[in-house]
Amino acid sequence: MLFKYLFIITLIILFVPPVRRFVFYLLVGRKLVKEQKQQRTGQNPREGEIRVENKPPKPDSRFTGGDYVDYEEVK
Repeated sequence: MLFKYLFIITLIILFVPPVRRFVFYLLVGRKLVKEQKQQRTGQNPREGEIRVENKPPKPDSRFTGGDYVDYEEVK
């Protein structure tokens, strides 16, 4: 009899999404859900907002290209 009730409860939890979300919320807690919301809102800029990331300046380099070197084809 007890096994039958546990089986029914397990089926309800597995196949009914609102019940599954509620059980997950109880088990994991509000903290994880709150941090996930912060991550989602922090990564996506608001609509119409433009984000530009500047490249750091390159270190001074005297290399402007290679020197031309003559070569002979050997057969």
